[in-house]
Amino acid sequence: MRFSFFIAKRYFFSKKKHHAINWVSIISVCGVMVGTIALVCILSVFNGFKGIIEELFSNFDPPLEITAVEGKTFEPSDIKTVLTDPSIDTYCEIIQDNALVRYADKQQPVKIKGVPLHYTRINHLDSILIDGSFSIDDKYVHTAVAGIGLVRTLGASVHFVEPMWLYVPKRQAKVNVMQPDKAFHREFLYLSGIFMVQQEKYDQHLMLVSLDLARKLYDYPTCVTSIELKLKDNFDEKKTQSRLQQQLGNGYRIKNRYEQQEEFYKMLQIEKWVTYLILSFILLIAVFNIIGSLSMLMIDKKQDVTILQYLGATPSMIRGIFLMEGWLIAIVGAILGVLLGLLLCFLQMEFGLISLGGDGFVISEYPVQVVFSDVLLVFTTVVLMGFLAAFYPSKYYNDKA
Repeated sequence: MRFSFFIAKRYFFSKKKHHAINWVSIISVCGVMVGTIALVCILSVFNGFKGIIEELFSNFDPPLEITAVEGKTFEPSDIKTVLTDPSIDTYCEIIQDNALVRYADKQQPVKIKGVPLHYTRINHLDSILIDGSFSIDDKYVHTAVAGIGLVRTLGASVHFVEPMWLYVPKRQAKVNVMQPDKAFHREFLYLSGIFMVQQEKYDQHLMLVSLDLARKLYDYPTCVTSIELKLKDNFDEKKTQSRLQQQLGNGYRIKNRYEQQEEFYKMLQIEKWVTYLILSFILLIAVFNIIGSLSMLMIDKKQDVTILQYLGATPSMIRGIFLMEGWLIAIVGAILGVLLGLLLCFLQMEFGLISLGGDGFVISEYPVQVVFSDVLLVFTTVVLMGFLAAFYPSKYYNDKA
């Protein structure tokens, strides 16, 4: 193996008799390098977007959320021992359900989320308020905080004096055709604040009201639809989640931020790996240049091979020379591609060379986050493809021999 590698290294760095072979080898290395750069940069951009989305969701989603496995609601008293666990800093009882909101001549289906007054201790809602304030405890009138998309659809504002109306079907109520409005709870409220999460499910469809108002609207005197938790800083979230889940049993599920948005993150991961596969197939075409490069090298070094055979080199040694040559092309291209890809990622992170363009984005430049496991995967993929591409011409030589 040392002999084959030594000769292959000499062939790789030395000039060939025909200049065309030199150029084919250079093109092969460049093809592998460019493909590797593309893979490193694209995967890093996907990771960057995932990081931005996680940050956006973390402004609103709680660290942990308890829901019932069966049914819509449950009694908080049934899990009192969990709620008094020393790892929990604070918790919020939540009631969330559907409603219809009407403002002037416009109406929109919404998700009403009833929250307690200390709700902002669970998340970073204050940081995403773009107008007004988080005020749901007015003594004289009901107030609400809504997403910017919902507010724009209704044409409302925190500065308008005309109230919004909420309509919620009464539980187990019979509809009277002559008086259909009797089958609904109806309450008016004023807009006190507007938030922007940059996610449609929140900005377009969610409205926060006081927990007392939600209990009145949905006839839930003591029940809740979920309980949101915040842990103390000195407790590990993953271990605590597992321990609390054991205490809760099979009737409840405790979810972290990723599990609360599981479908969205799965879709993001699928997009990332589909893109990786597509680029890998494109890279495979570039790697196949190695076959042409090795074939031409075999012709160029035919006389050298004959001399090596007279000196006692076995067919496996000769095959190993060309196999190592192909692998060197792949490894050099992969190393250069990884280094240049990381350099481009660094420049993008530091200087924002490529902008997203236009307004309305959370960030102005493409986000980049380098993950070591992705870089290692790219390098392994390229080297493996190079090995497979080099295997065919070296095997062909052995068959001819």
